Amino acid sequence: MSDFAAFFAAGRDALLSGRAVHDRPMVEGGARWGAAAVLRPAGTVLDRLVELAREAGTVAGPGHWAHGADCLHVTLRSLEHYRSVIPVDDPLRLAWADALREAVEGLPPVRVVLRGVSPHAGGVLACGYPVDDALVTLQKRFAHGLAARGVRDFERGRVRDRWYVSLVHFAEPVSVRTAGAIVGWCDERADLPIGLAELTTAEIVQAVHTGTGVRLDTLESAAL
Repeated sequence: MSDFAAFFAAGRDALLSGRAVHDRPMVEGGARWGAAAVLRPAGTVLDRLVELAREAGTVAGPGHWAHGADCLHVTLRSLEHYRSVIPVDDPLRLAWADALREAVEGLPPVRVVLRGVSPHAGGVLACGYPVDDALVTLQKRFAHGLAARGVRDFERGRVRDRWYVSLVHFAEPVSVRTAGAIVGWCDERADLPIGLAELTTAEIVQAVHTGTGVRLDTLESAAL
């Protein structure tokens, strides 16, 4: 089970000491916002996440990316640097899709309890606690499938053992006053029950900057 106590403390310290960082719109070849494998919440818990993202965005103020239903997700694996166009017949895309379909075979839906929000240097997130080992099993299977197809490990051996849904990404510098307000908002909701996310579909997605935020377009999908 993910332990967010140290992460929460580090996020508070980063914001209160003026070490916030912020994202820029995607650029070709950029290390951020490339294609990724994700799982998206749905239903009542998604509505709650949208509400929390809106609240956090209001506290952060204008110019930041408060995510909507078309962006909120749990990341399974980042796959490459950013490309604005990924053709249907792109060899990497085909390999990602095959590995994903293989990885989900026989697995039940992934269930993650979402509880509490946390500040971090780049924004605000909702903390996730997997109910069982389905998420880690899917993660390992997908990594194995990619390796078996000769796909380069973009994450270079990174171990994802903390699961979350990003609510807000900072897209402008964060003032000391705003940082304090965000930390205070998170402190009040550090153990807030959000709900059980039942994640029934794994997707390969592509990020698109909308002008005021980010949406994720589905390239490939596989049902659990």
